Amino acid sequence: MNNRLLSKITILILLNMILFTNSSKANYDKVFFDYSIKSINGNLINLNDYRNNAILLVNVASYCGFTKQYEDLQKLWETYKEQGLIVLGVPSRSFGQEKENENDVKNFCEVNFNISFPMTSIYDVKGKNAHDIYKWAEKNYGKNSIPKWNFHKILINKEGKIEDTFLSFTKPNSKRIVNAIEKILDL
Repeated sequence: MNNRLLSKITILILLNMILFTNSSKANYDKVFFDYSIKSINGNLINLNDYRNNAILLVNVASYCGFTKQYEDLQKLWETYKEQGLIVLGVPSRSFGQEKENENDVKNFCEVNFNISFPMTSIYDVKGKNAHDIYKWAEKNYGKNSIPKWNFHKILINKEGKIEDTFLSFTKPNSKRIVNAIEKILDL
């Protein structure tokens, strides 16, 4: 490879790193804990109640190829909830793979996966109709926070800022996610 081409490639890589790197040091005007969301039972969840915890926010769906991740999300919740992890499932039809109502979602999760971590009502997670939490995530963390598919994960630190995001293919019990959670929880 000639030096000129190598220089161009290096510059492109550096520009890419600068332009597309996200940080939990964004200039947040609000944090995650400033919001609320309706639970799957219809009650309001004041996210301030989760302050000083690590939050794994996951958009979920009943008819997705990744739906088996519910098992690992439940195990993660059971393993780390006493240390301060909240797994928060957000059912969404943004990708056309969720049931029609909250009761059906709740029954599906309880019967098939014995889910006990908090779940919300059904919400859009991308676009102009997205729940405010997802609009906040995009504003403060950029494109990496926008779910590309179901079971996209957003890890929120104890300060209520986005620590990292994980694509659907990243399993909840992956070393990458577990290490990030343990770092936030000081384990």
